[in-house]
Amino acid sequence: MAKRKRLEVPKDTTLPELETKSAIPPVRTRMPIAEVAGDTAGRAALEEVAREMTTAEAEGRVVKKLALDKIALHHLVRDRMVLDEEEMSALIASIEARGQQTPVEVVRLSGGEFGLISGLRRVEALRRIGRTEVLAIIRQPESSRTAYQAMVEENEIRADLSFFERAQIAVASVGQGVYPDPRSAVKGLFAHAPKAKRSKILKFVTVSNALGKTLRFPTAIPEHLGVRLGQAIETDANVGGQVGAALRAADPQDAAAERAVLEAALKPPATRPASEWIEVGQGLRLEGRAGRAVLSGKAVDAAFLETLQDWLRSRS
Repeated sequence: MAKRKRLEVPKDTTLPELETKSAIPPVRTRMPIAEVAGDTAGRAALEEVAREMTTAEAEGRVVKKLALDKIALHHLVRDRMVLDEEEMSALIASIEARGQQTPVEVVRLSGGEFGLISGLRRVEALRRIGRTEVLAIIRQPESSRTAYQAMVEENEIRADLSFFERAQIAVASVGQGVYPDPRSAVKGLFAHAPKAKRSKILKFVTVSNALGKTLRFPTAIPEHLGVRLGQAIETDANVGGQVGAALRAADPQDAAAERAVLEAALKPPATRPASEWIEVGQGLRLEGRAGRAVLSGKAVDAAFLETLQDWLRSRS
C-alpha cells in the first residue's frame, strides 16, 4: 500500500499579502471611437452655448452687473432736465425693498466705461442709497439716432416728460448733428407719437429757440400755454423779444410767477368800447372807431372847426 505524505503546517503564522491587482486586464465598456465621438459632441455643445451667450449679449438679452462709477451719465444729451423728488423717493423705496427690478441700458465705450442710454433715475437712485453696482443691458446701437430714440422711447413709456424737455432733446440732437433740423428730429425721436403730439412738440421747439436762455422754469409751462406761445412767436417774430423783455423785467422767482408773465404777454391789447369818450383836451372829447370820429365839447367852435378843416386838407 502506497504511503501518503503528511502535510506540515508552517511554523510562521504570517501569511503573505494577497495580490490585489488582477492580472486580467479590465474589460472596456466603450470603444475608442465612441469616446472620441462623445468628446467631440461635448465640445460642440459647449461651443454652441458660448456662441449663444455671445449672440445674446450682442442682442441685449443678457443682464450684467456693472460698476456704477464706470457709467458715463452724459454720454448722450439727456432729455430729462428735472428729477421729481417725490418720484425719486418712491423709486428709492422700491429699490431698497425689492432691489433693482429693471436694468438700465448702456453702450460699451473705450477704457472699460459704459455710456448711459436709458435709466438715469435708476442710476441716481442707486447712487443715493450707496450702491456700487447696477444691473444693465449692453446695447450696440447702429447709430447715434438709434441711441437717442432708445432713450426717448424708454422715458416716454416709464415717466412722462414735459413738452419743453421733449423739445429740448430735439434741439440738442440737431446741435449734435444727429438730425438736420428740428422737424426731422421730432419726427425721428417721437416716431410712435400721434401727429398732433409731434406738432405740439414743434411749438415748444419754437419757444425753446426764442426763450430757452431766459426762461427759469420751462418744464412747468403747461401744454396749452406753450402751444399758444409758440404759435404767437411763429406768427410775429417780435413776440419772442417782447416776452423775453417782460420776463427779465418781472424777474419771476417761481414757476407760477413766470407763468403769469407769459400769460399776460399773450393777452391782446385792451380795446375801448365804441361808446367810450376820450378826453383829448380841455373842453374837447373824442369818440372814435373805424370809419367814424366824433368831436364834441365847448372847444368845438367856429375857429376850431376852421383850423380842423385846414389840417384835414393838408393831410389829403
